[in-house]
Amino acid sequence: MIKALTKRNIIIACILLTIIFPLLSDNNYLIHIMTTSFIWMIGVYGLNLLAGYTGYLSLAHAGFFAIGAYSLGILTVKAGMNFWLAFLISLLITSLIGLFVGLIALRTKEHFFAIYTLCLGYIIYLVIDKWESLTEGVRGLIGIPAPAGIGPITFETEVSYYYLVLFFLLLVVLIMYRIIHSLSGRTYIAIRNSEELAQTIGISTMKNKLTVFVLSTLFAGLSGALYASFVRFIGPDIGSISITFDLLTYLLVGGIGTLSGPIVGTLIIVWLSQYLQDFQENRMLIFGPVLTLLIIFYPRGLVGAVSTWNTNRKAKKERVRGKSYLQTELLPEKQVKEG
Repeated sequence: MIKALTKRNIIIACILLTIIFPLLSDNNYLIHIMTTSFIWMIGVYGLNLLAGYTGYLSLAHAGFFAIGAYSLGILTVKAGMNFWLAFLISLLITSLIGLFVGLIALRTKEHFFAIYTLCLGYIIYLVIDKWESLTEGVRGLIGIPAPAGIGPITFETEVSYYYLVLFFLLLVVLIMYRIIHSLSGRTYIAIRNSEELAQTIGISTMKNKLTVFVLSTLFAGLSGALYASFVRFIGPDIGSISITFDLLTYLLVGGIGTLSGPIVGTLIIVWLSQYLQDFQENRMLIFGPVLTLLIIFYPRGLVGAVSTWNTNRKAKKERVRGKSYLQTELLPEKQVKEG
């Protein structure tokens, strides 16, 4: 009970800290970086749901991120649509494309799935780059509006947008928590561990994989739409494979297949990148070896390493407690026999 309360208190403390963060700092640049981190976290959660809990690594995640961003940008800038209506439609477009792609992509497995999605991501990038009449090509979309106000609440300032993105992040974390701790979550883990075994016990693997894939693309589209309305300008580069690898790096550092891994990994890498801005062109020379060592020694990332250490510590305590219990139970009997 005490441990559960402690864990709950830590979560509450983290949420409160994020809520009061803008009040602790009047530096808009720091708030900007935190808002950007929250947006990336939403996308990483989508990748984590698919790769971490179902075992299918999608390398087209940046493509769906770009679809969400460009859908919102085109609907608001070119079609002149209301922001929130365009926002919902952009999520619907991303999910429908994800459904269509998933029906084909999920017929492949393991590295074939990764290669297929890698090619798909590059095709999405080329479509955005070359379809100039729709996407403006390399010029990009300029003048994407900020979210329309809701009653007296407006989202024109850095702080107000910070809280808007924080709301969506907390909503995504809550959805992830409910999924992971549900029967569906255990089903996804069963597919990850052994898809053939899952089929033999009656699990519809294709249906469950497709559901996860669509949810993953929905989170990516949500992240992209929030990003587009935050920076107000988007170009084809947001759909490049480098963005996918950035998201994957955040996930691997934090902990693939863990609930808090996307938060930890994204915060560490984003803030570390800010301190290493002078080495941006050569950042992979720094992150590459570190990431390689992390995967070798801690394949479940930092959160997974802490979880494993905590589990081993508890197991060691249980063994010591069991040994001492046996000694106290057997010692009197031994003394009686000797007497």
